[in-house]
Amino acid sequence: MADKPAEKVPRERYLETVKLVKRFDEALAVDEVSLSVGKGEIFALLGSSGCGKSTLLRMLAGFESPTSGQILLGGQDVGKMPPYERPVNMMFQSYALFPHLNIWDNVAFGLKREGLPKDEIQQRTGAMLDLVQLGQYAKRKPHQLSGGQQQRVALARSLAKKPKLLLLDEPLGALDKKLREQTQFELVNIIEQVGVTCVMVTHDQEEAMTMASRIAIMSKGRVLQVGTPQEIYEYPGNRFVADFIGNVNLLEGKMTLDQPDRCAVETAIGEVQVGHGISGAEGMKVAVAVRPEKVSIGKARPARGTHNLFSGRVKEIAYFGSYNNYIVVTPQGTKVKITEPNGSRHDQIDITWEDEVFFWWDDTDAVVLRD
Repeated sequence: MADKPAEKVPRERYLETVKLVKRFDEALAVDEVSLSVGKGEIFALLGSSGCGKSTLLRMLAGFESPTSGQILLGGQDVGKMPPYERPVNMMFQSYALFPHLNIWDNVAFGLKREGLPKDEIQQRTGAMLDLVQLGQYAKRKPHQLSGGQQQRVALARSLAKKPKLLLLDEPLGALDKKLREQTQFELVNIIEQVGVTCVMVTHDQEEAMTMASRIAIMSKGRVLQVGTPQEIYEYPGNRFVADFIGNVNLLEGKMTLDQPDRCAVETAIGEVQVGHGISGAEGMKVAVAVRPEKVSIGKARPARGTHNLFSGRVKEIAYFGSYNNYIVVTPQGTKVKITEPNGSRHDQIDITWEDEVFFWWDDTDAVVLRD
């Protein structure tokens, strides 16, 4: 794979899992997961259904007991503590608000159960409702609020007890797409303002990329890669990560050249030049990953060299307003996805179905993957 930036390990490792394992009978749900989360960080566990991310989150909360391994919070092993003894709060996808209580009492519920003084309950509840900008709705019932407002009430209730660790289980999954996009930034701003350490579980790539400072990609109980959103997207560590995050063209082939600063791979569409080495060997089976937005397309042959320049016929076009998606089929039968931005609504798009086109990319825009 490409020479990527060194992984940004948090300076203060506040939450750590050490070879954490969870088995359900013979099924291995979480397989020796070791992670470090910094204090005040928003960290996302991202993966498809059944990958183990929710089981990992439930172990952090104390709702599931690890089969083996450790959970360290501020240096203390909390793996065997019951949930009510952990300085942890969890916000569920359903929000779990009490329908018979008004918003004020929903937020104050946990504080009352702790037996805090009345003045402190008043102060904390009021401060949390002000933080999520819902003070004027304090006397309303949950059903009288929108989905986004209910989500903020659930967040206020979770933060009212001043947890050291906030866990979010698909926090925006109950919202429609437009409201979810608006609420992502609100949620991040509130969490950062409070300064709480946060671990969130999601299967939504855009949500993880927007909200998290770092992401762990999970599959079949294991963590495949950890990094910032940019690192995960631009420098995927293997085929699964490259294919799971965003769209990608994966061209299978064999290494024909491997030097420290560049390599070449013979693929079905021809030889691909790549602007980095992989410490491999000639003849090794690899895949070249190229993001669709890195690929240029045109009807005229471009004035450039011949490397990474190919041709094909346009088979599919999808218009998305700000960009177009093209599917180009090469003479060898390989389908290549290409994304082109629409810079102006007056742009004349002269490429249509069945057109013969050229497509190309720079050698620095491709990544070679061995796994």
